[in-house]
Order: sequence, then C-alpha cells, then structure tokens
Amino acid sequence: MKLLQMIDEDFTNYKQISMFLGVTRCDGKCWRECGLPEDTCQNHDMYHATTIIDMSDDDIIQRYLDNPMTSAIVIGGLEPFMDPPEIYNFIDTLRNKYHNNDTIVIYTGYNSDEIDMVIKKFQDSKNNLTNIIIKFGRFVPGVEGIYDPILGVTLASHNQYAQKVS
Repeated sequence: MKLLQMIDEDFTNYKQISMFLGVTRCDGKCWRECGLPEDTCQNHDMYHATTIIDMSDDDIIQRYLDNPMTSAIVIGGLEPFMDPPEIYNFIDTLRNKYHNNDTIVIYTGYNSDEIDMVIKKFQDSKNNLTNIIIKFGRFVPGVEGIYDPILGVTLASHNQYAQKVS
C-alpha cells in the first residue's frame, strides 16, 4: 500500500487508539465543489507531499498487530476510495489471512449515495469484510463541526457523519 502518512498511535480520528494510514490520492472534490482554492482543504499539506511510504499490506498489518496500544485502524488523509481495490485487499488480508476483526474506520469525502457499490461490497457476507465504519461527507470550510457518537470525535463539518456499514 502506498501511503503519505503512517501514525502508529493516533488519538484524534477514533475513540480507540488507532493506527492511522494516510492514502496518497484525492480529486479535490471538497474544495472544487465550493469553488475554493486547494489550500482550503484541511489536508492541503498532504497534496504535495513528496515522500511516499510503500509498504506491503503484510508489513503494515504486522506492525499494527505488534503494537499492544492500538485496537483499530483508520484509513484517511486524502481519499481512500480513489483506489477501492487497494482498500479491499488490505482489509481482506487483515480479516482472512490474519483473522483479525478489529474496527476499520475509513474517512471519505464522498456521500453514501456516491459509493453505493463500495458499501455493498463491504456488506456482501462472503467477503468477510466486517466491522467497517465509514465517515461520509465532504469537508466544508467555515462551518461548525459536529460530534459523532460512533467515532467518538468531533468531525470538521456538520454535514459529516459515521455509519457502521458491515
């Protein structure tokens, strides 16, 4: 998996101590739709990062499993669903090779209706892609954030929300 950021113990994106994986791609839908400049994005600094972490799924998972502090994985940073197969493969490896069912949280700027097919794939019981929470909704600058009880954190914009999808 190619990453811009890896935080072994993240306390900001989920109510449990998590490993944070920051993905490498985004289409800028949040700021583009608002007609705003790129530097409006809350993850603006990541857009031009030049250091890419390229680790195998097995190495990331082993690093996660070796850390007794963490009990969840958060995937976010830019837009994880720019490359859904990479996300599916990672979760499939964690679930089916390592037999680990810890919570996976995926932060997306998409709304749920924009990624119906992605959600259905997580919900397909034969895939064993269970215990998945998705944070939906675009970042909207200048609006008040909202506390999300599923994530246990305050999200950046009031239109964002989390939902357990499988």
